[in-house]
Order: sequence, then structure tokens, then C-alpha cells
Amino acid sequence: MTSIDVKDLTKEYGPTRALDAVTFNVRPGRVTGFLGPNGAGKSTTMRLVLGLDRATSGTATVGGHRYTELPDPLRHVGALLDAQAAHGSRTARSHLLALAVSNRLPARRVDEVLEESGLGSVAGKRIKTFSLGMRQRLGIAAALLGDPEVVMLDEPSNGLDPEGIIWIRELLRRLAKEGRTVLVSSHLMNETATFADHLVVLGRGRLLADAPMTDFIASHSQARVRVRTTDPDLLRELLSGRGYVLGESVEGRWTVEGAKAEEVGAIAAGAGVQVLELADEHTSLEEAYLALTADEAQFRAGTTTVPASRQEA
Repeated sequence: MTSIDVKDLTKEYGPTRALDAVTFNVRPGRVTGFLGPNGAGKSTTMRLVLGLDRATSGTATVGGHRYTELPDPLRHVGALLDAQAAHGSRTARSHLLALAVSNRLPARRVDEVLEESGLGSVAGKRIKTFSLGMRQRLGIAAALLGDPEVVMLDEPSNGLDPEGIIWIRELLRRLAKEGRTVLVSSHLMNETATFADHLVVLGRGRLLADAPMTDFIASHSQARVRVRTTDPDLLRELLSGRGYVLGESVEGRWTVEGAKAEEVGAIAAGAGVQVLELADEHTSLEEAYLALTADEAQFRAGTTTVPASRQEA
């Protein structure tokens, strides 16, 4: 089994502890979303796994081996950390060919991944002429060059157009279905929710969560119902009398906290109140994530104070 195994991983930069005894595993056959606010330690962790930095203590291994011990590493691990890292004066094909030769990969793989990433028609163009989205595609092509068992991508959707986002989403699912180990760092919660099976969440260098997507959302959710009726005053009175908390009406709809649709429906039916709309509302990944990391953000926008001279009288 090829997995990424992080155990008691700690990294200090002088007095700053970027990672604090973090332990988690990334397993094959699923896409693991790697989440956390800016400064949480995600990029540091990925760099340590790839041997680009040295841990203060703890270990980070791939298939039981340190990355630096792997022969022909691109055959085992494909990674994208910085789409801007490719030399701008090279063409896309020459950039990938240099990687292929240095890792004893067949030259045919260059054209294969160029086509797979949608860059076949611009393979001979210099990278400095590429848009951010095209550079992202090139970085992903490089990560796939060795047909690796482990794929690590940092913000792969950055700069991609809608077609590109759909492509990367389907690619990640396919890689996991093939039994590969896939770790994807992202700030796009709604997008992560479309492809991730499992989540690892960091905050200020500490592990906050390591759980399946469905379990993570469920653990940070509260029962909530959306309801609309022909007799809102009576239903509000009935629900309030049962201890339910109702939000403000929005276009004739209420949100009832701490309730399930079947409970609200039974109360309405018992009183003969006609219900026009009734549905359970589910917490999104973004809402669950924000609930968990509310106190972990390193950078937070302040409240803008309107000068007295500009306030309305």
C-alpha cells in the first residue's frame, strides 16, 4: 500500500512553530482535501513530505520511505506546489522533456501528458507566454509525467477557467478510482466539496480534523428546517410553544433551528396548518469549515469604521 504518513511532524522557524506534532495519513483510493486558513501549515507540510525542507522533529514518508530515498521519484510521487516555477524561456515540451530525461522516463510520456492536460496545441510555445491557467495545466502535466502512485497538488484550480475546473475535478476522481493516493490543498470550499472524499484540516500548525467528508460536515452541523405556510402566525406560535427557535421571515419562508422536517410537518398537520414548502437544510462544507476554523485564522479583515462626516444624520 502506498500512502502518505505524517507522524508527530513539527517544524520551527526560529521562535515560530509552523507545525506542532501533526499526525495524519493519506490513503489510496480516495481524494483527501487538505484545508486550513493561510498560515495553517499546509504548504509547510507538503514541502516536508517532498523533502524540500527538513523537519524539526517527526517524520513524513511516502510508502514508508522518505521522498529523498525514492529512486526516480517522479515515478512514485507527482507534485505541483508552484505553477510559476517552470523556466519561462523553455517551451512546454522542452520543460517536460527535461523532467522525463532526468527521471529516466520515456519521451512518449511528454506528449501523452500534454494532450491529457489540454496543452498539445501549445506544446511548442514558450512558457512565459502562458496564462496562469495554462501554467497550472503544465504543472499538473509535470505531476502526472511519471504515472505516479501518489499525487500532491497545491491549489490546482487556481487560474483555471470553468472548463479547466471541471477537468481537474474529473481528473482527481479518476486518479482516486485507479487506486492512487491523492492529496489536494485548496481554499475553495465549494469546489473541494465536489471531489474530496476525506478531509485533513490544519489551524495554526495543529491538526483540527481528520475525517471523511460526510462525517466532518455532520459533526459541525445543526438540524435546520426551511418552511413556508398559508398561516405563518399560527405555525410560528405552535413552533415557539414547542421551544423551537425561528429566524426572520425571508420571502415568506422561515428557518427553524434545531428541528427536522418530519417534526415540523407533524406539528403543522396536527393543527391543520397547510404547508406549502418544507425541507431539511444541510450545512455546506464551507459553513462547517468556518465553524471549525473561526478562531484559527492568522489574518482576518477588520471592521471598517465610517467617518462621522460621512455618516447619515
